[in-house]
Amino acid sequence: MTVTLRAATADDIAAVGRLHQRSRVAAYSSILPPEALADPTPEAMAEYWTLRWSYEQADHRMTVAERDGTLVGFSYLGPDDEDDPDTGLLNAIHLEPAERGRGVGRALMIDALAAMGRRGWRRAVLWVLRDNAHARRFYERGGWRRTGLERDETVGPFPVRQLRYTRDLMQGRAPC
Repeated sequence: MTVTLRAATADDIAAVGRLHQRSRVAAYSSILPPEALADPTPEAMAEYWTLRWSYEQADHRMTVAERDGTLVGFSYLGPDDEDDPDTGLLNAIHLEPAERGRGVGRALMIDALAAMGRRGWRRAVLWVLRDNAHARRFYERGGWRRTGLERDETVGPFPVRQLRYTRDLMQGRAPC
């Protein structure tokens, strides 16, 4: 049961969208009501990622994780959304729900941090739901620290608070 990481191709994107929806439902079901997670559907999320990938693939990087040839997770990174040229944004790490705690997320994070360093970014940032204690612990164990910045977003019609985390990408430091 080997996990391999590789760059995503156009053929992966729809499956990534469907996996993303399953991951969201599992991760946020204790935080948000079911109606917040019913939409978008897996098919709509596949369409969303297909469109997003079509215009972001030039400056973003998606890595997929496969266990014995089956998609089990992905990461997505790109330039910081605040246009800081020294900073990369880890947009997402999502896993099949059954993969939580099996090392796939950590492998994707290590890979993403290394890729950010190769792009010359000195710092990485991400946003995480304030109430997603599992994800916050995951990132904190990986060396991420809160910046103090917060923002409000929506999941479906429901407002959620997000916290910004940062991590140094200086040369010579272990990724996590």
